Amino acid sequence: MVLPSASASSSVPAPTVGFDLDMTLIDSRPGIRACYLALAERTGTFIDADLAVTRLGPPLVDELRNWFPADRVEAMAELYREMYPAYAVEATPALPGAREAIDAVRAAGGRALVVTAKYEPNAKLHLAHLGIEPDAVVGDLWAEQKAEALREHGAGVYVGDHLGDIRGARAAGALSVTVATGPYDAAALRAAGADVVLADLTRFPEWLAEYRRSGHGGNCAPGYREAPRA
Repeated sequence: MVLPSASASSSVPAPTVGFDLDMTLIDSRPGIRACYLALAERTGTFIDADLAVTRLGPPLVDELRNWFPADRVEAMAELYREMYPAYAVEATPALPGAREAIDAVRAAGGRALVVTAKYEPNAKLHLAHLGIEPDAVVGDLWAEQKAEALREHGAGVYVGDHLGDIRGARAAGALSVTVATGPYDAAALRAAGADVVLADLTRFPEWLAEYRRSGHGGNCAPGYREAPRA
């Protein structure tokens, strides 16, 4: 797949693209599962780690409320985050196409940022371990909160796997590009209003090239909606 040449796209603004982390760029299920099991052992509290990793996306405290009393949730979240690097980082692989997606944005002269609900220091550990180098990483933001970072960095596209990512893109006025690598299939992502649906990030460089050829760059043109793709 060949990206547009500089001459072909010289009049198109370079894109700024935001990416979610868990289940978009990385398959965090093995690492998070291991960390939940370690937390359960350390605290003597049952946690169904296999169930927990089927509903990744929302903030950590939302999941911990299922297993701990309300007055212990914040303390358990702090403990989990402290334990996380030892149990989760090495166990977590990149999803297919993750590095290539970041590289495609850079090849187009743009900027790639990661905007995630994950604790920011741990998000950076994942990316460093996998050799994925975005231009910026912003953590601790979920759903509509992600719009803060997307607007601040001028992102016209946000790529995610969750319905909350669609809401975040909408709140930022960005194009919502989704991948069916998380808890929702392509039909559910379309039904939730995603502008673009891809099977996974291996399709992203081709889509970005087509998007650029259509005359769009850093910001979504008024009324522009790419036909969803499975």
